[in-house]
Amino acid sequence: MTELSSNERMCQLQRCLGGEWPDFGPLRERVERTEQLDGYQRQYVTYQVEPDERIAAWLLIPDGVTASASAPGICVWHQHAGQEDVGKDEPAGVRSPNFGAMHMTGVSLVREGYVVLCPDAAGFGERNRLPGREPLQLRGRDLEHYLFGMQVVAGRSLAWKNISDMRRAVSLLASFPFVQPGRLGCYGHSMGATHTWLVGPWEPRLKALAGNCCLPTYAAMERTGLIHCFPNYIPGWRQFGDLPEIVSLTAPRALHLNFGALDAGSPLAEVQAAIPQLEQAWTAAGAPENFTWFIEPDADHVLSDEMWRRVQAHFRRHLG
Repeated sequence: MTELSSNERMCQLQRCLGGEWPDFGPLRERVERTEQLDGYQRQYVTYQVEPDERIAAWLLIPDGVTASASAPGICVWHQHAGQEDVGKDEPAGVRSPNFGAMHMTGVSLVREGYVVLCPDAAGFGERNRLPGREPLQLRGRDLEHYLFGMQVVAGRSLAWKNISDMRRAVSLLASFPFVQPGRLGCYGHSMGATHTWLVGPWEPRLKALAGNCCLPTYAAMERTGLIHCFPNYIPGWRQFGDLPEIVSLTAPRALHLNFGALDAGSPLAEVQAAIPQLEQAWTAAGAPENFTWFIEPDADHVLSDEMWRRVQAHFRRHLG
């Protein structure tokens, strides 16, 4: 493993991910429909992530929030859980067929006064198909495999695409006149937590980030034979570091991570080994108080009440 400065690591990471971030031009956002719910509006919005790719997201706006009474904004990256057809619908409170209200986190956040944006990741929700390619009928894991493979043959990774899309989501959230662009955050559970620490180094507009139950590490994958979702695999990165070396590049901005001690998807031994390394990175960046973590002793791959309480406290502290 090569010892690198933070700047050198960023440069190498960008090369491994797939290169520079293109300017994909205007977002061309549209509000397609709006519904009034208990204490907030839920808008169905569409926007461009690339010139030839338009996607949808749910935008949750607390009642009383306007351009003259603006609020902080939070992007919520949805989980994987093998429910590729659900995507953004779960955090936005539209439907959660397998987990009840546990991961309807966007609803919880909007009720605390944040504007919340919930987009679909590539291959999920309304993106769980190939646009204009219906005869291929690729869905679920097959579609994820296809998307990953086609990024690789183009010299990129699926993580590159995910980060690019998330940067567009942050731009969309920041563009609304009722959102305070200097007070933005993001949260994700499981694959959404992976997306949180993937986008962190590339989005200085995100002042507070929180991830729940996902820091698998390549060392843990090798030790346990663990298979993870495709955004975790960045070609060539292992020669420069493991996944904690990516997480550390968010320093000095505020990051909180939750873990379950019994979560086989983020084995405890490697999580415990990573934490001092991450604490050292934030200390070196002059902001040791901005990295916080919590391991719940008897929890598995869940969002417990205590885990969520700590996420809420993190956002209150850093977004106000």
